Amino acid sequence: MKKGVMRPGHIQIRVLDLDEALAHYRDLLGLIEVGRDSQGRAYLKGWTEVDKFSVVLREADTAGMDFMGFKCVSETVVDSLREELIAFGCSVTDVPAGELDGCGRRVRFTAPSGHDFELFATKEQTGKWGLAARNPEAWPRDLKGMKATRFDHCLLYGTNLDQTWDLFRDVLGFDMAEQVMTPDGKRVGQFLTASMKAHDLAFIDHAEPGKFHHASFFLETWEDVLRAADLISMTDTSIDIGPTRHGLTHGKTIYFFDPSGNRNEVFCGGDYHYPDHPPVTWDADQLGKAIFYHDRVLNERFLTVLT
Repeated sequence: MKKGVMRPGHIQIRVLDLDEALAHYRDLLGLIEVGRDSQGRAYLKGWTEVDKFSVVLREADTAGMDFMGFKCVSETVVDSLREELIAFGCSVTDVPAGELDGCGRRVRFTAPSGHDFELFATKEQTGKWGLAARNPEAWPRDLKGMKATRFDHCLLYGTNLDQTWDLFRDVLGFDMAEQVMTPDGKRVGQFLTASMKAHDLAFIDHAEPGKFHHASFFLETWEDVLRAADLISMTDTSIDIGPTRHGLTHGKTIYFFDPSGNRNEVFCGGDYHYPDHPPVTWDADQLGKAIFYHDRVLNERFLTVLT
């Protein structure tokens, strides 16, 4: 049952050098830098996104993800879900409005996987970048790099996948679109959606909690993914794998790393999900084909390089 969580709203990523990170996320990925704050954090967005920002970069001593935020339909929903999170047993922190520039109050909680998430309902809306709200053109003419359209989802590695699924299903109203199962019935991968997308968030079972695998950004076409591969080579950016196709979700994809070692993905296509769709199930011994449909094997970096 849907609980009023609409979609991913933002992610705060730790980077080792802010200037290097901006050259990557702004100039290569093509996100638009929309501002800095008094803490020195940089704010960015994809050109189709209506809200003021979706990516926050924070310079730190270690790379990784600080938190991922989900936008809810109203402040009333945030209040209701806050109480349900507490009843579920989550540690909850209230973050005041304005702590992120242009964003209202947030409710932060830690999932059983060890990751921090947030719920919010209010954020300044600045519209699609370079396009009028009335009679808009097809696209802005001054886009850079890969021309990423939006922040789409995260893949996270952590513990307690069953309890994490209980939380996202029963409290937050997510559906499970796809899953990876071992022969003895253990779920070791789960791809969750709050919408019609193939996934808004995914988890892989891992011995260490709270690890960040990748943030993903949507492109419009397969040709855009191939062009992204060219740009990765042109800029000597560290590549993980691709271009290729997923078995899971059927998206066309390429993976690469920012200068701090955080993994990024750009992709296009992918399946859709309605609430009456049963989860697609992959056997764990087919995980290579599930992740990299063409090669049918997982490279070591994809399994072990986490931040």
